[in-house]
Amino acid sequence: MIDLHTHTLLSDGVLVPSELAQRAAAAGYTALGITDHADTGTLEAVVSSTLRVCADLAATLDYEVVPGVEITHVPPPLIPKTVERARQLGARLVVVHGESLVEPVAASTDRAAVEAGCDLLAHPGLIDEATVSLAAEAGTFLEISARAGHSLGNGHLVSLARRLGAIELLVVSSDAHRPGDLLTESSRRAVCRGAGLNGAESDQVGRNAEALLRRVTG
Repeated sequence: MIDLHTHTLLSDGVLVPSELAQRAAAAGYTALGITDHADTGTLEAVVSSTLRVCADLAATLDYEVVPGVEITHVPPPLIPKTVERARQLGARLVVVHGESLVEPVAASTDRAAVEAGCDLLAHPGLIDEATVSLAAEAGTFLEISARAGHSLGNGHLVSLARRLGAIELLVVSSDAHRPGDLLTESSRRAVCRGAGLNGAESDQVGRNAEALLRRVTG
């Protein structure tokens, strides 16, 4: 199981990173992305803490723990420089918090995130066709969310991705904030089915996660 969007006590999760990583290992994960929320004021602190703990975990765990960040509620004009700064600080996985249907995310965040070259656009809500097409050109991965509320846009995203030839950019993420949010392969497939994907497409989405992992781990 590869899950590249999770949260810890470094933002609004309930577990310290080490416990999240241990619980993911016990659940059979093969790769975990720790991507706590940050904006322009907290970016340095969040990324530096995540890098430090992931380096410690790498010495003790036998699976990949990827240090990342989720750029969250940053005004669209500031997203490009925030993505760039996150990478300069050492974040290997840069996620942008998309236009979820259950939060007042600024309009045009989805497009700004794709244009900025983020690795993964999380829960993009009612993303438009032009932005999905742009993501396909840029190779930006788009999230099918397992998180309640954020998942309301999954069917819309899948429909557009299928029509625009972007199924190979879809990945499922837990957006885990607590232990019970962690996925299993069975629950990942259930999220895929709920989003309208068929069996072959669900398999493809699993391979997409592998491709995203390869990209960010080099």
